[in-house]
Amino acid sequence: MNIEFMGYKPLEQDYRFWLVVNPATWLIPTLLAVLVVALLVHVVAFSLPGQGWSAPAPVAVEAAPAVEAAPAQ
Repeated sequence: MNIEFMGYKPLEQDYRFWLVVNPATWLIPTLLAVLVVALLVHVVAFSLPGQGWSAPAPVAVEAAPAVEAAPAQ
């Protein structure tokens, strides 16, 4: 099945996209850019007050005393 859209035949002309966006050229720089963004997000998140490795331990909540049922009469 050959698809044509406004004179464009994707099955015949799709190679043009990969001539511009060549994974051999752009894959590693793209992955490095994603790594830098992830590291920056973590640095900002850990620098917020009350966050990160030095965050205070959560306060322990004591359990409510168990309510004993009245003896059945």
